[in-house]
Amino acid sequence: MIVNNLKIAWRNMVNNKLYSIIKIGGFAFSIAICILIMLYIRHETSYDKMYPNMNRVFRLIVSAPDGDKVRQTFAFPAPAAKTLQEEIPSVELAGRVLPNTLFGAGSNLFTVNGRAENYLDKGFVYADQSILEIFPLPVVQGQLSHALDKPNAIVITKSRAQKYFKGNAVGQTIYLNNNKNVLYNITAVIDDVPSNSSLYGYDYFISLAGEPFYPGEQNNWGATNYITYVKLKENADIANAQRSISKNYIQDHYILLNKKNGMKISPEMMQSTVLLQNALDMHLHSKNISEYGMATQCQGDIKMVWVFAGIAFFILLIACINFINLSTANAATRAKEIGIRKTIGSNRRTLIFQFMTEAICYSLISLLIGLLLAFLLLPVFNNLANKALFIPWTVWYFVPSLILSMLFIGILAGLYPALYLSGFQPINALKSKSVTNPKSSLLRNGLVIFQFATSIILMISALIANQQISFMLNKDIGFDKDQVIVLRGITGIASQAKELKNELKAIPTVSDVSIGDYLPVQLDGAKRNGNLFWAKGKEDLELGEGGQFWNIDESYLTTFGLKLIAGRNFDPHIASDSSGAIVNKRMLADLGIKGNPIGVQITNGMTWTIIGVVDDFIFESMKDEGYYPVCMTLANSPSMLSIKTKSTEMSKTLADINTVWNKFSPNQKIDYNFLDAGFADLYQDVQRTKNIFSCFAFVAIFVAALGLFGLATYVTQQRTKEIGVRKVLGASSIRLLKLLSGDFIKLVFVALIIATPVAWWAMNQWLRDFNYRIEINWFYFILAGLSAILVAFGTISYQTWKVVRANPVESLRDE
Repeated sequence: MIVNNLKIAWRNMVNNKLYSIIKIGGFAFSIAICILIMLYIRHETSYDKMYPNMNRVFRLIVSAPDGDKVRQTFAFPAPAAKTLQEEIPSVELAGRVLPNTLFGAGSNLFTVNGRAENYLDKGFVYADQSILEIFPLPVVQGQLSHALDKPNAIVITKSRAQKYFKGNAVGQTIYLNNNKNVLYNITAVIDDVPSNSSLYGYDYFISLAGEPFYPGEQNNWGATNYITYVKLKENADIANAQRSISKNYIQDHYILLNKKNGMKISPEMMQSTVLLQNALDMHLHSKNISEYGMATQCQGDIKMVWVFAGIAFFILLIACINFINLSTANAATRAKEIGIRKTIGSNRRTLIFQFMTEAICYSLISLLIGLLLAFLLLPVFNNLANKALFIPWTVWYFVPSLILSMLFIGILAGLYPALYLSGFQPINALKSKSVTNPKSSLLRNGLVIFQFATSIILMISALIANQQISFMLNKDIGFDKDQVIVLRGITGIASQAKELKNELKAIPTVSDVSIGDYLPVQLDGAKRNGNLFWAKGKEDLELGEGGQFWNIDESYLTTFGLKLIAGRNFDPHIASDSSGAIVNKRMLADLGIKGNPIGVQITNGMTWTIIGVVDDFIFESMKDEGYYPVCMTLANSPSMLSIKTKSTEMSKTLADINTVWNKFSPNQKIDYNFLDAGFADLYQDVQRTKNIFSCFAFVAIFVAALGLFGLATYVTQQRTKEIGVRKVLGASSIRLLKLLSGDFIKLVFVALIIATPVAWWAMNQWLRDFNYRIEINWFYFILAGLSAILVAFGTISYQTWKVVRANPVESLRDE
């Protein structure tokens, strides 16, 4: 029986090639997209699951009231981890990670001791030995135990060991940033950190067992620069542990030591608590936690996982709708077959089984083609999503789960057509009476509306996301990011930095050069330094205002086009400028400085006299506030150099810059980036969202159009004689085209009406994540609707025009 059903299914596929291609094509494309999205979701939800006992590992979060909001951060002071491990019985291990570029994490100039070549590399981070035990990775060379116990020890990944060393890297020594006084000893080589690990992006783990970064830093409870993890003992009560840790950190140490130091204790500080965030939740559930200056990669978002899962579901549903629509629409062509089979003894259950077999055949064939499409499209999807996904052919459950899924989808898609087709009365079918049910036409129309409504929602989302990214990239941010080239890794020639600057300024196409690594765009290696500031004399009266403290040179303002609105720029020939400061308007407002600010003193532990004020400029993501207080002082910070050019002939300018660079640093390859490109990188996640929505919208409208083409073909075939009669009676081709296409266009209009409020609500929710955002314009909805109408009209016009233009004699000949 099964073999017979398979033969009948194959015969029907071959005899109805057009419908078969549409059904299989729609299914295959949908399956391919679903596989890609499932790979993405699988990756996003697998973070840190490769490590053992992750249910007992937690990241510490400080939660404090901030006006009508709650501010959360994972920045902790240096002594917190050691103190918690010693004083909280339920803590088995505690460890710190320091990714802050201010202290040398991020990018560094890398030199193997005894070699002349310098390499600029990224992925440096400071860590405790306990971090390697909490997040253990296979060891390639050396021993993991005690690898970071000693000062100046460093553990590197396998890819870096293979890149810089031949043979065993353990025991080799390196130095960073041309500082030969501090040699780092490689104690172990570990496997590369997986892309679904919270430590992904790190390739050099430097021991925190060495000297403090500044005097007293390791005992300072007021400077919060570390990410702190704890591993609780087995069977520990998490709620009790959280209460104990919160009390120990907030009341017993942080507040107590601030009081001893004479610091004012704020109500917000008194209401602060420490939360334990499980390691398995860190990637997808940290959207509202400030990662200011602390993260090396974009955090995930559970909302996007749900959105992608929803898109996969709806795209697959559209393909199932195509199958249902075409199967029920094609009912008349199967009527005699069903009538004959029933007459010779087939019961309804047998017919249902046959039609379900056909649906499953379509589904499995579509699966094979969909897998091939997914394999071919995977590199494109990886580029869009910024992932390194792969199809897990060797995972035991992958292929069986796909087959089971396709069996389920085949049954789901084929169930209604099987019930519908098997319900025909044989006498009506054999007499060529109408076997179609008006309710089936209503259902088909509803399903077409659903298909196009889904497609229109995705098109509107892509249009609005594109407008938002365009708005952010083109907004006036208060400084000039265009035609600025940033050279990185100049620490190797720091003693010659001024000479390098002067020779670069002598290039005709260069207008200005600034030395410094506090950039208005947070490129890899750029620094941030958060401090508390007070107006001089108010230290004991006020809580202090948070702001940035940057070291710049006298060319900084002109290189980046910052607008000086009061006072003057730095002058290195004026001795008092070494204690001078240039602040932005936001700093004055936060400190309550009114009137003429020039000559007013401010303090962050050191006293600075304001000599200039610049207009506010955005130097953080526009997803957040963007504008923050900043105080700039005249000091040396020579790891980066920014070059403002005045020529569109960038290739010649770069060649001239490279010539000068090779003169000063022949053993180091030049490394540069464009400031505007770095600014655009800040919004890569938004750009990726827009691109992915665009691709999904294209797939959805393509699959929907396939189904519409099949329906249009069926409808025009059913109305061939009617069209012939109308033409004989004088109807014009244009009138007939409007008659045949009008019903379908009406369905798209209904879809637009349904999609509009849904898309408006969804994109308003998405835009709420941005502090600077566009207003949703009705133009996007009109454009998406017109696009859908054009796609629908273009889809059905070919088939309808072919029938309209046919000779009516051909269709009426058998009458």
